[in-house]
Amino acid sequence: MRLLIIGSLNGQIGAASQIAMSRGAKVSQVDDIDMALASLRSGKGADMAMMDVNLPIKSLVDSLASERINLPIIACGVNTDATAAANAIRAGAKEFLPLPPDPELIAAVLEAVAQENNKLVFADPAMKNVVSLAEQIAPSSASVLINGETGTGKEVMASYLHSHSRRADKPYVCVNCAAIPENLLESELFGHEKGSFTGAIARRIGKFEEANGGTLLLDEISEMDIQLQAKLLRAIQEKVIDRVGGTKPVPVDIRIIATSNRDLAEAVAERTFREDLLFRLNVVTLKIPPLRDRPVDIEALSHHFVKKYSEANGMSLKSIDETAMAKLQINPWRGNVRELENTIHRAVLLCQGDVISGEAILMPDGSATPVGGQATSSANNGVQSTDTTEVNSALVGRKVADVEKDLILNTLDHCFGNRTHAANILGISIRTLRNKLKIYTDEGISVPMTGADQRYGLRA
Repeated sequence: MRLLIIGSLNGQIGAASQIAMSRGAKVSQVDDIDMALASLRSGKGADMAMMDVNLPIKSLVDSLASERINLPIIACGVNTDATAAANAIRAGAKEFLPLPPDPELIAAVLEAVAQENNKLVFADPAMKNVVSLAEQIAPSSASVLINGETGTGKEVMASYLHSHSRRADKPYVCVNCAAIPENLLESELFGHEKGSFTGAIARRIGKFEEANGGTLLLDEISEMDIQLQAKLLRAIQEKVIDRVGGTKPVPVDIRIIATSNRDLAEAVAERTFREDLLFRLNVVTLKIPPLRDRPVDIEALSHHFVKKYSEANGMSLKSIDETAMAKLQINPWRGNVRELENTIHRAVLLCQGDVISGEAILMPDGSATPVGGQATSSANNGVQSTDTTEVNSALVGRKVADVEKDLILNTLDHCFGNRTHAANILGISIRTLRNKLKIYTDEGISVPMTGADQRYGLRA
């Protein structure tokens, strides 16, 4: 955990930093927002910032968003009234921490930001085999490719590898290649010099340099543009990178972990992924099985999430009865662990009493969960299925492009604007989806966006 302290509050935040260091955090401190931004641009990354509530939080949040720096902010104040705390949250702070610091409260905040909920939970023999291989290769510096469906826990496995490696005390930096527009990804990875392109207001150290000595996770690497893949290949082979607009190579020492929900061998055959890069990445491949093939994990993870969300919502610990577990075991879990987590969270909130029954295992809209890979039957949800003839009649006379557009936009809306999930459901690459959405946006059609898109001011 890397903690950045902004401001002093007469030493009170300093006291908080001492507590954080006693809990294993690496702490750096600056006096103001300008110094904080300079520190972050220079590659001194942070996992969380604690800052004086009297400093302009909104200004920092906006600057971080414009420069695509992901940093949770915890506002801190002494004898601060409720209004100031609420204003800090509205300005973009994740939490408000009263000072003088409470050691247990700071520990809880650090634990939450450290993503303790990403703990690797498993019991199924299929997953034990994967974890056993992961433990064997973790101490090495070999590149690892983690493959699996969306929601199976690829990022959690990557974090597990780093924490069990010889680089565990060094930076662990993640980049989602699917979430960053193609024209910005090169700068995000390799950094840039001031003035190298419009908007490059200062030198920015990229993720490669930020991860120097540690581990760099390239999430959903299959979505990286093939031209940028050539530069990535050189960085891995030569252990040097070139900043955008830079004049000399910069040496780096990092371990690469890459994830993909696609078969990269197929991507090579389709000429959307470089074969030589694939050979460099998959020194070892960890294939995470889908949750439907891990029945023992369904039960173990369900109990884990029940405990987590009972505590998170201030409720007594709930149990799962046989009817609920039976429904959980036969669900196809197309969204894998992520979908199971949301289902259990919902069940904790909806169940009456201290026992989760089958009635609390529901879809987000309150309908019954699907059974054995089939859509919910009319007997389960009380809604009569639509006649196939009526569906076909509704399609006749329409242009293929219009039907495709409606399907894409409706799927994206169903996924709350999440491009990766929508692309998986549609069976297309996220690049193809982005190209389609750009066409729709240029035509003046409203496209569903995620909260992150809105914060960063991104278009389709």
